[in-house]
Amino acid sequence: MKHSRQRVAQREAIASYCRRLALSQTLVTACEQATASQEAFVHAVLAAELAHREAGRRARLLTRAGFPAHKTLAAFERPVVQLPRTLTWEDLEEGAFIRDHRNLVCYGAVGLGKSHLSIALGVAACARGEEVRFFTVTSLVVRLTEARRVGTLERLLRDLQRADLLILDEWGYLPIDREGAQLLFRVVADRYETGSLILTTNLEFSKWGGMFTDDQMTAAMIDRLAHHGHLLLFQGDSYRMQHALMKER
Repeated sequence: MKHSRQRVAQREAIASYCRRLALSQTLVTACEQATASQEAFVHAVLAAELAHREAGRRARLLTRAGFPAHKTLAAFERPVVQLPRTLTWEDLEEGAFIRDHRNLVCYGAVGLGKSHLSIALGVAACARGEEVRFFTVTSLVVRLTEARRVGTLERLLRDLQRADLLILDEWGYLPIDREGAQLLFRVVADRYETGSLILTTNLEFSKWGGMFTDDQMTAAMIDRLAHHGHLLLFQGDSYRMQHALMKER
């Protein structure tokens, strides 16, 4: 009976592998006439193929995300960041905030790990099979402006909208002209309640108007980010300054 239950479970696994690999169920039918060792071989081959495809897919997701470096949550120094009461490390580690279409605004001085945390969360999302896109705000505005010029703006916006998580690094580091601000606003507005967004910034909300040169648009953007968002405060001494080689000379 135990042996029979094992065969049934193995055959159900084979049927599941066939569905996930877009294969017909012919193998499942054939296994009814196969020996135990033959069926185990089929099971092992399909499992290996599925694992191979999943590894390839995760690698493609990482490449398409456009991360400037590979960062992990394990290497992040958590004491520098203060989480709001409405957010836990478990939410971040398991990606619950992405599934719930919540936003994260990582605010603090330079060198405290805002980019590290945002990239690490993006890498973890890719490992779960989720679509991620990473840009500095300046590079995204350049991409958007060029796409509008050559007539591919809608295609680019659709690609951004499809992402489960969009990461915008260095928000407010450089001023943006009116056209760039309008395009960036559209990206944020399109994701409202449909996708998750992470921003890293050293600019407090009250100063965002100077970045976008339009107080009304700035207020509308902050409203969308804050409605389903969390503010993460980064405090302490700059990690880069603490570990700078120049200080050792």
